[in-house]
Amino acid sequence: MSAVTLTVGRSRNPKLVALGRQLRSPVALISLLFLAVVLVCALFPSLIAPFDPYQQSIVRRLRPPSFLTGQGSNWLGTDQLGRDILSRIIYGTRVTLAISLAAVIIACVIGALMGLIAGYAGGWVDALVLRAIDAQLSFPVILLVIAVTAAIGASVPVLILLMGISAWPQIARIVRADVISVRELEYVEAARAIGAPPIRIILKHIAPNVLSALIVVATYELSRMILIEATLSFLGLGVQPPTPTWGGMISEGQKYVQTAWASSVFPGAAITFTILAINMLGDALRDALDPRLANEQT
Repeated sequence: MSAVTLTVGRSRNPKLVALGRQLRSPVALISLLFLAVVLVCALFPSLIAPFDPYQQSIVRRLRPPSFLTGQGSNWLGTDQLGRDILSRIIYGTRVTLAISLAAVIIACVIGALMGLIAGYAGGWVDALVLRAIDAQLSFPVILLVIAVTAAIGASVPVLILLMGISAWPQIARIVRADVISVRELEYVEAARAIGAPPIRIILKHIAPNVLSALIVVATYELSRMILIEATLSFLGLGVQPPTPTWGGMISEGQKYVQTAWASSVFPGAAITFTILAINMLGDALRDALDPRLANEQT
């Protein structure tokens, strides 16, 4: 029985074992719990929000948080139009996460494809991709959004596409570096020697080995996309009112910070803690999936 147990234990994926060990740490558990709450708010806002986020009431405008005063039913207070801040934060979670996740998916598809091609092909193809990366990194995403918005107007699909395009260079550089380190390994050389086509070598032998790095960088890009979306909404270049977004709520409440601080502070706290939780989870994934760090820990 002990021999069987030992054999099964040895057959477990070491990356999964390291990932489980990292996720059991207090910081990772708190991050996962917070992100689970955020995900539930994004999926089921109508079941959680206490009020309609679009319902206005001038009589109830700029009320302080009820958990501090003990009066009223608006737990985080109301904004300048009498709308419940907590409900708008909950509904804004869906908008912010949907835009950020869609942008990260676009960035991962483009970045992984370009990184795989550049890293495997090398030569002038690699040089061309690197020049495209340099050109993209030299152009700030905010200026790009301003230019496109001025030309065709504000649009959520266009915003997602622009955010995704702005993030692919970082992903491509990391994927390219991993591909370069993998393409000269023995099993890749063996597949090339028996006449396997390049597309098969890339998809079957190289791509699975860069997947862990792609997952880690995608988590960091997700936090960056949340911040970019909030910045663009704050500047009026993102999702337009009255649709609730975290950045838009901060922009709307900045005029009333001295008299009604809650309208800006709590959406800012939602952004801060969400990004912090994602980064903490990204650190745990990096420590678990990076073979060099795993070897150091063992």
